Amino acid sequence: MLSADPEATLVDCRTDAEWNFVGVPDVSSLGREVVFVEWNRTNGTHNDAFVAELQAAGVTPGTRPVIFLCRSGNRSIGAAEAATAAGIGPSYNVLDGFEGHLDAQRHRGGSGWKALGLPWVQS
Repeated sequence: MLSADPEATLVDCRTDAEWNFVGVPDVSSLGREVVFVEWNRTNGTHNDAFVAELQAAGVTPGTRPVIFLCRSGNRSIGAAEAATAAGIGPSYNVLDGFEGHLDAQRHRGGSGWKALGLPWVQS
């Protein structure tokens, strides 16, 4: 969807710590930048200003697709729902997130953005 729709926006709603220590999606080849807004703060508390911060970052109500990404797809569901309720979107969730779900050995990395070989960089 990101490559097919020039209006589509990717929002990474993980924490600042995740962006810094795990890496971030790279959509520069599409001539765009990822929008970074935390759904939850690094200390685990919910970001009550999430929608306001999205709007301050230029993600405003309208009809352009907005794709939300977190670590495994769980937080980004809530982020997409909050955006939809605010008239932003259509909003979508990346199901397996950036790193995917835990495997049988309780490791991540078997699914998700990185495992699919999609572009990313260390921040």
